[in-house]
This record gives sequence, structure tokens and C-alpha cells, in this order.
Amino acid sequence: MSMSENKTTSETSDHHETDVELENMNDLPEPQEKKNRWKPLLIWIIPLIALLIALSLAVKALLSNGPTIEVSFRTAEGLVAGKTTVRYKQVDIGVVRQIDLAEDRSHIIARIDLRKDASNFAAQDSRFWVVRPRIGTSGVSGIDTLLSGSYIEVDGGKSPEKKLEFTGLEIPPVITSDVPGKEFFLKADDLGSLDIGSPIYYRRINVGQITAYKLSDDGKSVELQTFIRAPYDKFVTTDTRFWQASGIDVTLNASGFNLDTQSLASIVAGGIA
Repeated sequence: MSMSENKTTSETSDHHETDVELENMNDLPEPQEKKNRWKPLLIWIIPLIALLIALSLAVKALLSNGPTIEVSFRTAEGLVAGKTTVRYKQVDIGVVRQIDLAEDRSHIIARIDLRKDASNFAAQDSRFWVVRPRIGTSGVSGIDTLLSGSYIEVDGGKSPEKKLEFTGLEIPPVITSDVPGKEFFLKADDLGSLDIGSPIYYRRINVGQITAYKLSDDGKSVELQTFIRAPYDKFVTTDTRFWQASGIDVTLNASGFNLDTQSLASIVAGGIA
């Protein structure tokens, strides 16, 4: 065999091997992209988590909120929805959520959300009033509201019966329900220099105050509602007598000039002894 034939045979063999290698390479499986099984789940998990968080916050708010009550006042002076708080002994127990004008436009209605732990303040005999700066015969009160703003104070009742609608007091009560003592009712020919908050004295010791007054049904006398603090209330018996202490008593007799005065409070606001 000649050299040229050997060369041709070798080239043919090389081409055959190359074709076989190419065929083998073509037979290899194509690489497949890995499919992410979690991707569709993540699309739903994120909104689901957000929904669960929103539901938990809503349930928490629902469980932490107490009853919603309505308190009517003559005006909304000093009240701001979403800001004005309701307090008991300077502790916030609720907030004014909404203020509306009554249908007859005679008063306003403050809707108040009480805290869950303050639900017992929605009692039948609870009293509400707006604390704002006031100057009266009993002194000056509410000065702190000049900086912090007005708020609603509550005198928690003791009645087991619940109530959701109240008429607010325009004047703060002289005595709150947590002060021990007793109420007594007196009659006088006229009011004289007495007023709500006027002191009551026993041996020149302040033992109580006038809490309210009104004209009798027949119009011939004045009925006074008073409160005597404990332990002085035990000294009031069926034989006890009361009289107006005008504050100043001037007498002139053979022995000379005599000036008898009560306390400064009774001089300014009148009083009962």
C-alpha cells in the first residue's frame, strides 16, 4: 500500500471519530432550569402575614377599649375631639372621640371612649364636668389647664346599674362621692350671703360646705343641701341648730366696742355655724 493510501485512510478514520464525538455531544441532555417551588407561596404568604397582623391589632384594640358613653354639655368650650382626655384623680381613663351638636341645637354631645379597665365609671350615678380655669367664692381652680388644656373630670358612681348617656355638670361638684360624710338639708328664710361652696363651721373649724340650694315649692323659704365631712358628721343630731355666720359681728355696749369676726372665707363667701 502506498503512502497516499495510508494518509487517506487515516484522515477518514479521524473524520469518523470526530463525527462520533459530535453525535455523542448532541445526545447529552440539555441543562434544565431549577424551578423555585416557594416563589408562588411567597406571593401569598406576605399578604397573609399582613392580614394576620392587622387582625391581631384590631382584636387588641377591641379588647382594650371599654364602653362608649355620651355626655352632653351646654357648649364645647375647651373640648377637642381626639385630644381632650377624661380623668379620674389625674389619671387618663378615656378620650373624647367625637363632638356633635344636638338636633335641637341646645347643647353638644361628647362621645367618649373609656378604657377597658375604666368600664365601671359608666355607672348610673357617675358625674362628669369640664375642668377649666374658674374663679369663685371658694377660690381659684383649674389653673393648670391654662397650659395643658381643658379636660373632663369624672366622679365615679357606686351604683351597680350601668348607664351610657349622661348630662354633664356645668359647675364642678363641691364634694365628690369618695369623701366620707353625710348630707343634711336645711331651711332658711333667705339665702343671705350664702352660695354653693360656702363653708360650715363647728367651733370655728371648717367641717363641711353648702353643696346646693333652691327655693321651696311654696316660695316662702330657701332649702339648703349641705355636706358634713366625717368624723364631724357624728356631732349633728336632732337638737343641732344652724345659723348664718355673716363673718363680722359688731356690738357697742357700756363696756365698749366689740368686733367679732369669723374666718376670711366666711367674710368673703358667707358661712354657716
